[in-house]
Amino acid sequence: MAPTEAQLKASKAKILAGGKPAKARTQRYLKSIEPQLKERAKSTLLLKGIKCSQAMGNLIKDMRAMQAPNAKLLTKKNQIVAFDMDGQKSLEFLTTKNDCALFALASTNKKRPNNLVMGRTFDHQLLDMVELGILRYKGIHDYGGSVPKKRMGSKPLMLFIGDLWQRDSNCQKMLNLLIDFYRGDVVDKLVVSGIDHLLMFVASHDPAVTTSNSSSSTPPRVIIHQHTYFCKLKKDPNDPTSKVPVPFLVPCGPDVTMQIRRAQFAEPDLWKQSLKQPQGLQKKKAKNHSTNLFGEVIGRLHLEKQEVDKMGGRKSKALRRAEKAAAEEEREAIEAELGKEEQDLKQEFKQTFGFES
Repeated sequence: MAPTEAQLKASKAKILAGGKPAKARTQRYLKSIEPQLKERAKSTLLLKGIKCSQAMGNLIKDMRAMQAPNAKLLTKKNQIVAFDMDGQKSLEFLTTKNDCALFALASTNKKRPNNLVMGRTFDHQLLDMVELGILRYKGIHDYGGSVPKKRMGSKPLMLFIGDLWQRDSNCQKMLNLLIDFYRGDVVDKLVVSGIDHLLMFVASHDPAVTTSNSSSSTPPRVIIHQHTYFCKLKKDPNDPTSKVPVPFLVPCGPDVTMQIRRAQFAEPDLWKQSLKQPQGLQKKKAKNHSTNLFGEVIGRLHLEKQEVDKMGGRKSKALRRAEKAAAEEEREAIEAELGKEEQDLKQEFKQTFGFES
């Protein structure tokens, strides 16, 4: 558990005055929250609101199982209303205290039954959050427990179906939030056995509201269907000699149907600031490098004008013999031509003067 806010304030005051924190635990905590060039996976704080039904409690438990080990569940109920200023300050305090960048708040009331608020923070302040209404929920235990559980530290495959993920601005930001929630550790390489689950998200408009409000100016509600499948790796039945396994999908839950009720996304300046990378991770742009249609690297070289005639290179033995033979043939040809000219001159002189020179 992190130190209290009062302890942190006292420690920061000592650091500003040139001293050190009084407790070693505070020193270790302040060192652990320092910015790193390569951060670990984001942790998620799962908590309950003022009132929380049994179904919503099971939902956040399933979310913890899907995000393990990067998730922390608080069992006590909290007096938090997410879209109020006091509620946002409480969320910022709890996420900072538990060292979590993501959060999910489950609650239920008469006005908004089965309510789930998903959000994230940046630099210990609220970045964005989305309020979702849960219309249908089928948990992991509803499948009878016959399907194996998610392996610790495994990564899911995520599939997004529907053109709303590209056309609707809220869906685009929701897509980014869902990827941030479930992607886990950022890795360079993957083992096939480390991918044991598939998360499928289907975005569409509510058909009932769309047909009834066809002439109305109000935008139709967006419905998101989440389906979870377990990937069983088996031998290819069509090719028994192949060593490459074939995945077979088995429904395992949680399966959720939800609609977007409210959204509070980050301001453009804060969003741009959250996307900045430290200089140590920024890749240097290679000059005069480009890729073609097939992904092949094409480079451009700038060289000085080359005079090939004056360039000397190493000549092989075969080339030296060829040059010697060519020079000998040229010399013989010249001698033959000179001998022929001499004979012609002698013959012409004899015809003119009647005797040889």
